Amino acid sequence: MAAVIPASALRASGSLFGLAYGDALGKPTEFLTVAEIESRYGPGGPRALTGDPALVTDDTQMALAVGWALHDAQSYRPEAVEPLLRERFAAWAVSPDNNRAPGMTCLRACAELGRGLRWQEATVVGSKGCGANMRVTPVGLLDVDLATLAGLAQLQAGLTHGHPTGLAASELTAYAVFALREGATLAELPALLTERARSQRQVYREDWLGDLWQRAGASTPQEFIARGWDECLAVLGRLTTALGEPDDGGDPCRATGEGWVAEEALATALLCAVRHADDPVAALARGATTAGDSDSIAALAGAFVGAAAGMSAWPPGWADRIEYADQLATLGATWD
Repeated sequence: MAAVIPASALRASGSLFGLAYGDALGKPTEFLTVAEIESRYGPGGPRALTGDPALVTDDTQMALAVGWALHDAQSYRPEAVEPLLRERFAAWAVSPDNNRAPGMTCLRACAELGRGLRWQEATVVGSKGCGANMRVTPVGLLDVDLATLAGLAQLQAGLTHGHPTGLAASELTAYAVFALREGATLAELPALLTERARSQRQVYREDWLGDLWQRAGASTPQEFIARGWDECLAVLGRLTTALGEPDDGGDPCRATGEGWVAEEALATALLCAVRHADDPVAALARGATTAGDSDSIAALAGAFVGAAAGMSAWPPGWADRIEYADQLATLGATWD
């Protein structure tokens, strides 16, 4: 990876705005078939923001919650960050703006967090939904060591989604953003993530996760976390296979899954980003033109492409039209 990144690239801002842009493009297509999407937007899918502002979903709202918790943290240790994440998640759950078809896992867990339960008891232990990693992008934008990045990514996931695959996929998503910002190319990511997953397969971060493995009924902490890494490795294998074949132009979910669960959201978003590395808006449109969780897939694709290319990836007029533009700009400037 390159050691020096030009400040002018604005990669943190590019990643955060890219996430929101993808979310906005995928919002109206999430529950449509590919045929219905193409009938409405044409074969290339949605490529223009609509509305003023262009509305996002809970994906961006919760990414901002994570971002502000990190922004306000006095240190990046679990005892400092967990209360701030809890506070932001609980506030999101009762906000009148939380009217964008939020996931039931997040709502249930956030309600329990709001009651003051230990997060290991509040979380939905069996859920690996993409709510675990649709919001993790801000972690990948921090200037921290990889152990801290891993702990933060898994902690923010674990507060609501306690399944080991949600934890592992969240770490990989944050690591992808981190690596891209450091100069890795999109094409290099599948191999980098596979290497990371293999190296972390039996690493249980007890200082961050506590007794979560026992709540899940696992025999050992290593057995618990290895299940998650193994599922991520399986879908990364499918991603690598897909990228080695010609692009048929169809629904990317057919290769790597519909994205309702965390590891598939990561892989399918990466498939869109790598396929369209030279046309960032096309990467978003491809993610939004699926039979799966289009807003989350397109949001993560945008986070990846934006981390690779910076704000120059995006049409200049979009930054004035996206919902929460002021918050995205403030957090982006903090980490650029």
